Amino acid sequence: MFEFELLSTDGAARAGIFHTPHGALHTPVFAPVGTQATVKSLTPRQLQELRASLVLANTYHLYLRPGSQLVHDLGGLHKFMQWPGPILTDSGGFQIFSLRDISKVDADGVTFRSHIDGSKHRFTPEQCIAVQNDLGADIIMALDECPPPHDRALNERALARTHAWAVRCHAAHNNPQQALFGIAQGGIFGDLRAESARYIGALDLPGCAIGGLSVGESKADMHAMLDVVLSLLPHHKPRYLMGVGSPEDLVNGVLRGVDIFDCVLPTRMARNHTALTRTGRLNLRNRSFAAERTPLASECDCYCCLHFSRAYLRHLCIADEILASVLISIHNLHLLQSFMREMRTEIQAGTFQPWAAQFLAAFKPAGAQRQAVASA
Repeated sequence: MFEFELLSTDGAARAGIFHTPHGALHTPVFAPVGTQATVKSLTPRQLQELRASLVLANTYHLYLRPGSQLVHDLGGLHKFMQWPGPILTDSGGFQIFSLRDISKVDADGVTFRSHIDGSKHRFTPEQCIAVQNDLGADIIMALDECPPPHDRALNERALARTHAWAVRCHAAHNNPQQALFGIAQGGIFGDLRAESARYIGALDLPGCAIGGLSVGESKADMHAMLDVVLSLLPHHKPRYLMGVGSPEDLVNGVLRGVDIFDCVLPTRMARNHTALTRTGRLNLRNRSFAAERTPLASECDCYCCLHFSRAYLRHLCIADEILASVLISIHNLHLLQSFMREMRTEIQAGTFQPWAAQFLAAFKPAGAQRQAVASA
């Protein structure tokens, strides 16, 4: 059911197929995030037109509202949100532990208060699996603890809990229609990352995730930890880097052997009037776009770029129109989906290494763009 076929490699980069009950995932793949069973501002039909193949939903949020039992009773997430393809649910651990002022962790699980109404709740590894079983996603995640990346003592304690909880999740999970992934943690500490990669890999789950990155550490630290973890995770299983989605991070992840990505970035940026391009980001509220007749990207064939000018998009942003979020989300996700297909093609052709080098040389990350503006 959850066979991973490795079709091609180019250096550490991999192109493959991960088979699920709701269709095959051609990897490397990027999953738009539908936190509350919806990718913000887009319909499932639009996602299909963008050729998205995997969508992520959030266990913590759906457990609180509308409730996992209701989703189960209504036929599971696929019917509830009318998405026919594969779905991945995260465990909710990141959301719970990011609310540290209203949560308390112990060896058995975590007690937390709802950010909606303050009500008290409890997640154990077994409860986390039960909730995800009810939601019915194709890929589900073990409960883990995601501490701040730079605190050694916190990461040591969290690692022990994450490993113990992964074992308990594995024992509690008995639905063959769902693939359980364990999560390797360890902050920015190479020895902890190596220990976690070996431990999670040895559980022989259908796939392995890498958590606790892109949470405030430097890019250099993220790349160093990826190098450690990916060299130790099973070669014949898909590797999932959680919460990463900027174009340069996708390329650097694929270069190191990551197969699956997800991130809120493309749709969140769209709601904040920022468009992604192959060379950087465009803030569409800038006055310089007020009379520009050109599309967001001349080489892009998405619905937004085929029909609308930068001037019109800026007008929508300044007027705070909902359509701005819709159109920019279409463009941003189209870019990333096209990007992933292009990377798969380059890997299979054996030309990914020079392609990636050329892309990274031309792309200006957000920090570099801000620095250039400040220097002008």
